[in-house]
Amino acid sequence: MKNLLLVMKLDILESFKTKWFLIYTIVFGGIVALFLIAGVTESKVLGFSGLSRLLLSFIQICIVILPIFILITTVKSIAGDRDNSVLEYMLSFPISLRQYYMGKFLGRLFVVTVPVFGALFISLFYALIVGAEIDYFIFMFYIALLFGLSVNFLGIGFFISSLVRNQEVALGIAFFVWLLLLAFIDIILIGLMMREMLNENIIFGIALLNPIQVFRIGAIALFDTELSVIGPASYFILDTFGSTLFAVYSIVYPMALGILFLFLGYFIFKKKDLV
Repeated sequence: MKNLLLVMKLDILESFKTKWFLIYTIVFGGIVALFLIAGVTESKVLGFSGLSRLLLSFIQICIVILPIFILITTVKSIAGDRDNSVLEYMLSFPISLRQYYMGKFLGRLFVVTVPVFGALFISLFYALIVGAEIDYFIFMFYIALLFGLSVNFLGIGFFISSLVRNQEVALGIAFFVWLLLLAFIDIILIGLMMREMLNENIIFGIALLNPIQVFRIGAIALFDTELSVIGPASYFILDTFGSTLFAVYSIVYPMALGILFLFLGYFIFKKKDLV
């Protein structure tokens, strides 16, 4: 346990010194700052006001930015240590593969969540100062959503990093995965439905295997319980899950998928040549 925490601490300290962490922090802190300057918490759009209005805007941006930031920084984690001979050096100490791997994961989890959660708590503090309307349930639910999404893409990132030896290849795969989940999968499913005349429920079911899609619908569901903005898919979701169960699914499923990929990555990592 001590060695695991030491690896975690080392990864955190190294990340704090890198340019990507500074940019990552500025991006999310800057987004919230711009929202506050623009008076988002004081505005009211479609019945959303106060902190809920800011969270709704912030979460839509996170759908695009957060996964790619996590992937491009995480896939270089083990692959980068292997390329730079850091892995060989680390394993010369009495540290097991499990301690190294899980320590890197926990360190990276801390690093990627602190700027995002920090930005959210800054917005909460500001809302308290100006006396804006605050829905604490929505606030905590969004933190859980973002945590689940972070675990998901960290797990995928560690899987990719364990699978390939070269950082450039890992970055290319990470970018492809991001594009596939963000945009291509919807286009492919729509094409299949039109060409093969597949049942729409099959298409909707496949779409709900996409963690980004689940995250997006889970975020929308708090403000639009009927999910009217997503069209006919809302009937499939509400009939299959119901609003409460889908809220749980939108947190648990991405997290479980990320943990699955994390352990698959560990299995590959310990079986492959390490250096």
